[in-house]
Amino acid sequence: MGNALVPEFAVTDCTASKTFYCDILGFACSYERRDEGFCYLRLGDAELMIDQIGKGRTFDDGHLPTTYPFGKGLNVQIEVKDIGSLTSALKNAGISLYLEKEDKWYGKGDEEVGNRQFVVADPDGYLLRFYQSLGSRPKSFSA
Repeated sequence: MGNALVPEFAVTDCTASKTFYCDILGFACSYERRDEGFCYLRLGDAELMIDQIGKGRTFDDGHLPTTYPFGKGLNVQIEVKDIGSLTSALKNAGISLYLEKEDKWYGKGDEEVGNRQFVVADPDGYLLRFYQSLGSRPKSFSA
């Protein structure tokens, strides 16, 4: 596809993960190999692959996650135009947020950039941080 970096998540059930990503979060399946438990997903400019453990090619040798939550120490940031529809869809599906919606400002040189963001765990525990940009402002210095 088009991005230089596309993460691939090893998942326990490709069908359940595809349902979560596509039916709840609004990702589109660009293509899939059902016999291998593989699906290439896209949401706006974000791309993500899911691959079912034990189907098709599985990287093992100690690299596979074995206990929930998968992806410990990693969260994937995904930019969207409006996070409101995502939080509504998750609420309607009965899925709790890992980190509630917040407005957060981060230092970047002489300015701050703002994100309206939340974090949710997928069915295997991978953390997804969805955000929409709040723009930038001069850095505020506190004494």
